[in-house]
Amino acid sequence: MPISRRLSLIVLAAALAGCATTRAPLSTATVGAYRETIDLAGKLSVNYIKDGKQESLSGNFTWDQAPGRIDVSLASPLGQTIATIAVTPQGATLTQANRPPRTAADIDGLTQQTLGWTLPVSGLRDWLQGYALDAEGKRFAASPANNSVVTKDGWRLRFVSWQDETSAQPIPRRIDAERSAAGDIQDLAIRIVVNPAG
Repeated sequence: MPISRRLSLIVLAAALAGCATTRAPLSTATVGAYRETIDLAGKLSVNYIKDGKQESLSGNFTWDQAPGRIDVSLASPLGQTIATIAVTPQGATLTQANRPPRTAADIDGLTQQTLGWTLPVSGLRDWLQGYALDAEGKRFAASPANNSVVTKDGWRLRFVSWQDETSAQPIPRRIDAERSAAGDIQDLAIRIVVNPAG
């Protein structure tokens, strides 16, 4: 895999992990359904325009979340581990094979250091569980009947499919996120597919 594409995947993994310390408080209406500890795996694909050129990439991820820490592992489509990222309130660390770890005070600093621009995906920690902050800063709980929202930071989210549509608060299976611009990236589109639980 070319280095620029590998770096883009790493930055995307860093962005995935970027919500460890930025999540807004939950409303009392959603506290019961929200889980502080989750272990997920899935696939992601990204399409965007940079310097006038259409780019795309894809990979697999694992997401291990506990109170105060998120660990993300990103692998190529063939299963080769590309990077691991750990995010805690004290900072963020990116580890790649045969390279010294990179650290920064926060995930935004780490993405800036890694690629030269910041890809903020604040909120993904909530998105993976079907929540978001809408354009007015109010807590949005997605459902099969109410599956799209524009977030406070400008993402257009659509919760496309669900693990179990009949549960009281279904867990997303596929999430599509789009944004017109993020730094020098244009027309950014991310598709996240979470593997079925169990």
